[in-house]
Amino acid sequence: MALANVTQEISRAADDKAAALKAEADAEIAKIQADADAKIAELKEKEDKRIADEIDRLNRQEMSSAELESKKLVLAKKKEIMSEAYESMLSQLEGAPADVKLAQYKSMVEKAKQIIDKPKALMSENDSFTAAELGVASVMADSRISGGLILQSEDGTVEVDMQYSTLLQEIWDREIKAVSDILFG
Repeated sequence: MALANVTQEISRAADDKAAALKAEADAEIAKIQADADAKIAELKEKEDKRIADEIDRLNRQEMSSAELESKKLVLAKKKEIMSEAYESMLSQLEGAPADVKLAQYKSMVEKAKQIIDKPKALMSENDSFTAAELGVASVMADSRISGGLILQSEDGTVEVDMQYSTLLQEIWDREIKAVSDILFG
């Protein structure tokens, strides 16, 4: 029986040793699993933050792009309205009644006489004012002029451009900010 006790003792010792090794291995596995889970959680947290930051960046970029596109559309519409206002004003000047145009042309001639003593007038083929009516030396029709006058010295060396399109463009360029404020302010 002593042999059976020894065998049993060896078997129990082996089982205890195996149980201790298994417990040690289980503890090591649990530690490795915990470390892996912590590392995975850390990586997931970093990745989630990176994704959230990227989504925020893309949202800001998309919003910025949409705002820029909106501003472009508004600006294009403002330019269109400004252009329509300019064209409307030019059309009103060029289509004014003859008596209004004559008064404006006489005023232009008086201003030009400060530079040119006896100017000759170039005007639209649609206007039919005489030199006497305008107070100039002579009148010639010019197909390039749609409204207003070009006044020249007799020898053609001095010229004052008082076409409606020229005058309106000068005023427009100088006062564009004020016109924009009136229309859109």
